[in-house]
Amino acid sequence: MVTRRDVASIVGLGAVTAAALATPAVAQTADPNESTFARIRRTKKMRIGAVGGGAPYYMKDLSSGQWKGFYIDIAKGLADDMEAELEITETTWGNSVLDLQANKIDIFFGLNPTPKRALVIDFSVPVFNNAFAILCKKDFKPKSWADLNSPDIKIAVDQGSSHDQVISRLTPKAQITRLKTADDATAALQTGRVDAQCLITMLSLTVLKKNPSLGQLVLPTPIFATTSNAGFRREADKTWRDYVNTWIDFNKGLGFIRNAIITNMELVGVTEADIPPGVSL
Repeated sequence: MVTRRDVASIVGLGAVTAAALATPAVAQTADPNESTFARIRRTKKMRIGAVGGGAPYYMKDLSSGQWKGFYIDIAKGLADDMEAELEITETTWGNSVLDLQANKIDIFFGLNPTPKRALVIDFSVPVFNNAFAILCKKDFKPKSWADLNSPDIKIAVDQGSSHDQVISRLTPKAQITRLKTADDATAALQTGRVDAQCLITMLSLTVLKKNPSLGQLVLPTPIFATTSNAGFRREADKTWRDYVNTWIDFNKGLGFIRNAIITNMELVGVTEADIPPGVSL
């Protein structure tokens, strides 16, 4: 198992990062044209968005308010190398792009790079590969997206998410129920109001581990592969995006990102063996 302490001791990452990112002292008053990278370096604060019901990506302990999840661990690693404090703002998958545009957060991990989103924000290189899946009620076993594209089929999604965009594009004839959150869509499936729910495979596995009686996971053919990336507010200075891209590739190579994903999947009862073909870390 590769830890961040191991990485730092092997390659001297902390020293290299500090030297590479060293900047002269600046005034406390922010320049309205200041880039995200410069602001993080000046304030020593890095702002991310997190989804309360997004395990294993994000998990919030309601009693303590503490956050867990593999994107929390990854974000903490990034903040550490930026010599910054991590600040977490709760959001939803559907609102994350708006939060980036409004400059409420500096980065959001866990976005699929869709053409619609690419019109308004920038994306990082992939953090890991994923695929869109369908959670189906027990007596419903579609094999393809064509099987789902019928006026007789009811599918729930969280409004504004990549799940919503995919279902709208691939199953336009289906009855699509758009709800506020992914948890609301799962509740609709559980209570029999819909036949299926569209979710990214990682989230589907977590939902089924919590409630095995819900139904089964189906990867409709052809498998619609995608990636999980970080999103950024679009700005002229691309230093922040470029730095994160370098950071992701470096830490993927060292095994840190893979270890963060597998460790947090185990917290919700999902093992690497549960991941179906078509999804790779």
